Amino acid sequence: MPRDETPHEEGLSGGNASGAVVRIGDTVRKPWAASTPSVTAFVAALRAGGVDAPEPRGRDDAGRQVIEFVPGDIAIERGTMAPAELRRVGAMVREIHDASAGYVAPEGSVWETAIAAPGTDLVCHNDLAPWNLVVGERWVFIDWDAAAPSTRLWDLAYAAQSFALNDTSAAPVDAARGLAAFADGYGADAALRRALPAAMAERTTAMHEMLRRSHAAGTEPWASMFLEGHGDHWRLVTDYVERHREVWVAALRE
Repeated sequence: MPRDETPHEEGLSGGNASGAVVRIGDTVRKPWAASTPSVTAFVAALRAGGVDAPEPRGRDDAGRQVIEFVPGDIAIERGTMAPAELRRVGAMVREIHDASAGYVAPEGSVWETAIAAPGTDLVCHNDLAPWNLVVGERWVFIDWDAAAPSTRLWDLAYAAQSFALNDTSAAPVDAARGLAAFADGYGADAALRRALPAAMAERTTAMHEMLRRSHAAGTEPWASMFLEGHGDHWRLVTDYVERHREVWVAALRE
């Protein structure tokens, strides 16, 4: 009797905006998009520059992306990060930004991002958050599909808020300590520190508005995500970040 050569596919959680994601052996398979060649070239350049990112491994017979599977826990599932861990993440974000600053995207590059950035200084991940960080023997950011030109401040604002200010039940003074640790790890200069509180408020507002508009227009997958709790989450986060802005300002003073 012939052996079944069909590889076992294990469904992976996540993939809200990138479709079905599965694991086959030591690889992840996910839908191929028009932007995938541009994203793959960017990730390959970061890896060549020393950033630890999942290795792109081409396209399979089903037309899907093939990406290295990185074992470990998803950071958001581990709960609140300690200041030392947030400093480490801040340093990781800085490493990505510094490596990206030297990357020149080829003419004709295609990018897909749901929220327009206020500038195009460098190509950014655009979703550096605890739901996209694998923590194990390696600490690695995954899910690079939303990579696109942006600015250092816009990407940093999203990352800092997502890691340090995502729990709206946390006492602001405690969250502020985490935010300061993140900024310290990043090595944020005085100008970035001054700009960060307002940028975090603008970025969270943009996220909530994108979800709200998508729900009203029936644009998927964002419309469903709005109803599945993401809309309420980003509404609460936006209020939290704005309401305690002076606490963040004080914490970020050098």
